[in-house]
Amino acid sequence: MPDRPLLRDIVLVCLAVGVVGLSYGAVAVTSGFAWWFPVLMGVLVLAASSEFLFVGIIAAGGSPIAALLAGLLVNARHLPFGLAVPDVLGRGRRRALGAHLMNDETVVFALAQDEPERKRAAYWLCGLGILICWPVGAALGALLGSVVRDTGALGLDAMFPAVILALILPALKNRPLRRTALAGAALALTVTPFLPAGLPVLLASAALPLFAAQTKKEAMR
Repeated sequence: MPDRPLLRDIVLVCLAVGVVGLSYGAVAVTSGFAWWFPVLMGVLVLAASSEFLFVGIIAAGGSPIAALLAGLLVNARHLPFGLAVPDVLGRGRRRALGAHLMNDETVVFALAQDEPERKRAAYWLCGLGILICWPVGAALGALLGSVVRDTGALGLDAMFPAVILALILPALKNRPLRRTALAGAALALTVTPFLPAGLPVLLASAALPLFAAQTKKEAMR
């Protein structure tokens, strides 16, 4: 069973996801989508970056096929995710639901645990929490978007990165991890002006070999 600090962190992340859902729902409605569209996408896709990208491409006049392909490309990061946490997904129908709940947050929480039972508990609690908070946030955001036209002025999308940063700061005491995170962040910031939303974060994973090299170097000392 997860302890109180872990439960607190999961609740904070789920609430932050819900707040970002407010922004997503509002942006979708102000871009011309029906109120139910971001809610349906939130339940069926359950991937914030690809959903934002899809809505942005369509709103900018792009084709649905291009938006779909871009979303699939952003979600390609789920392939290594599946290889990293195969033991937490369960079997049969439960495994299908577990795969649907896979995202950055659930995987991070699972990998941060030492014991298999805690890995599964953290993954499923976080995943089910996001499955509830993301569509609900999108629904409230759709209502907000019908009232407030300039939703970007609210700055709702800043809360989620702030919460994630607060959660990972303790882990950055590890020197190899800190150097890898900084390299990935620098890479993502460099390409952000040139790539669609979501792809810079995916490209930041190119810094992962640095972590292996740094860890090996530390072990040899």
